Amino acid sequence: MADFGGTDLEAFRTEARAWIAANFPPALKGRGNSMMTEERVKPDADQEAWRKAMGAKGWGVPTWPAAYGGGGLEPAQARIVQQELNKAGAYNPIGGMGVMMFGPTLLEYGTEAQKQEHIPPIVRGDLQWCQGYSEPGAGSDLAALQTKADDKGDHFLINGQKIWTSGAQFADWCFCLVRTDQSKKHEGISFVLIDMHQPGVEVRPIQLINGTSPFCETFFTDAVALKKNLVGPLNGGWTIGKRLLQHERSGLSSGAGGGNPFGGPAKTPAELAKDYVGTDDKGRIADRELRARIADHQMSARAFQLTIQRAQAESKSNAGPNQTTSIMKNAGSKLQQERAELLLEIMGAQGLGWEGEGFTKEEIESTRAWLGGKAVTIYGGTAEIQNNIIAKRILGLLDHQ
Repeated sequence: MADFGGTDLEAFRTEARAWIAANFPPALKGRGNSMMTEERVKPDADQEAWRKAMGAKGWGVPTWPAAYGGGGLEPAQARIVQQELNKAGAYNPIGGMGVMMFGPTLLEYGTEAQKQEHIPPIVRGDLQWCQGYSEPGAGSDLAALQTKADDKGDHFLINGQKIWTSGAQFADWCFCLVRTDQSKKHEGISFVLIDMHQPGVEVRPIQLINGTSPFCETFFTDAVALKKNLVGPLNGGWTIGKRLLQHERSGLSSGAGGGNPFGGPAKTPAELAKDYVGTDDKGRIADRELRARIADHQMSARAFQLTIQRAQAESKSNAGPNQTTSIMKNAGSKLQQERAELLLEIMGAQGLGWEGEGFTKEEIESTRAWLGGKAVTIYGGTAEIQNNIIAKRILGLLDHQ
């Protein structure tokens, strides 16, 4: 690729637009990236071709180092790529936890050998990752985790249970917090990588109230994690684990404000309202009060998106995400839930469909997205935990007895 720097961004935009036009299958226009679904592991021909093209170009992770297959672009160039994708009705087919959480963490803490082994497959979208953090007895108090890793010389033997393991049924690898020292709490945790395709790993999907199973129970019984897959120092996993959570919250918030991770209609609330409520003689949504609420929501969503863009621009110094991701995670989760509720209200009784005749596919998806979206204030750190982080680490407030 040509080296575009300084003010030559329009030349880069021309190249990006031409490349997308030549490689993006028209049949995929308007579709999204299927996360944690069967479609993700059984893509059709067009989906697979698009993934391979973007993976080879490195534009699925445009600012990651070119040395590991990433795009090696400057932030301004990466924004242009996203703008041109949006104009073409194209989505980024490279995603998941490897991109949002593990990859950035490994780039910061991993050895050169670990980066060379694990980053390129993430860039290409060849392998999927899941997160082994929460346990039945260690949720908000994550450091209470008890999944044990016994040192066996050249490997660890892993025994224990994880829960709410997103996409574990489709994952090839798991980045996992395990206990390597029983005598200490935070200082007895290590960060290891576990191959999910081995004996001793059992995954049980959990069905949610919206009918999907994006989360799982995961059981490890004498599973093996090679010593080369210990990230960071032995018993130094807590620091790495916290850093990864910042990347997770940053990723969750950056996708919020305009949609729902559990699906739902692609139309905006304003577009749906005109379909279901109708318009007045000036072409406006007929219900004045609803019109005002939709405008208020869209302004909040737009302000949120602009704040995310500013935060991303400020982090281009390689400092990465910080504690403010907790603020954005809470704000984004609230916007997602408000949007889902607003859509159901706009649809009225048609927004209460579960299955069967009398409801469109879009209406049924809205109902299920609303139900599934109840989880967004829980996963990635509950809203209550984020409030504690905001109070203590951002506002500097202390506990008072």
